[in-house]
Amino acid sequence: MIVRDATEADAQALAAIYGDAVLHGFGTFEEEPPTAADMDARRRAVQAQGLPYLVAEEDGQVLGFAYAGPFRPRAAYRYTLEDSVYVSPDAKGKGVGRAVLAAVIAACEALGIRQLMAVIGDSENAGSIGLHRSLGFEQTGVGRSVGFKHGRWVDIVHMQKPLNGGDTLAPDGGGVTLTGH
Repeated sequence: MIVRDATEADAQALAAIYGDAVLHGFGTFEEEPPTAADMDARRRAVQAQGLPYLVAEEDGQVLGFAYAGPFRPRAAYRYTLEDSVYVSPDAKGKGVGRAVLAAVIAACEALGIRQLMAVIGDSENAGSIGLHRSLGFEQTGVGRSVGFKHGRWVDIVHMQKPLNGGDTLAPDGGGVTLTGH
């Protein structure tokens, strides 16, 4: 398995993997699967900010993807990003999520990011919660019943991982450019 930057050529695979999560899971609160063109636009937007959007591939097949985007739009959040990770149903439990998320974490560290957040759909999402915990994230809270999907109320689990010393030192770089008010 290799982990590499996602490209336009991956758009269909990204849409298929994410679409499955939309239709059958609670990891995302979207209810309509985006098209390949939509997924490619999202990828381009993340990469245009200099942020990681990576895929895990084996034998030419994309098995999963992960990326880090702005946590919130206001400037004070410029040292904090939020990760997202999705794995093909056939590849779950085979280390794909761990490989691609670990690479995103390393890329965030290289950017000088200080906090990496995960907002995980469904407090029963043991796979994603366990993956994040295994990579050093700690649970910081639960939003109870904040979404309604597939006929039931769904929680979100907040997890956080400090990077580059976290809040023990003042930032030494400019962070991510954010323009929110």
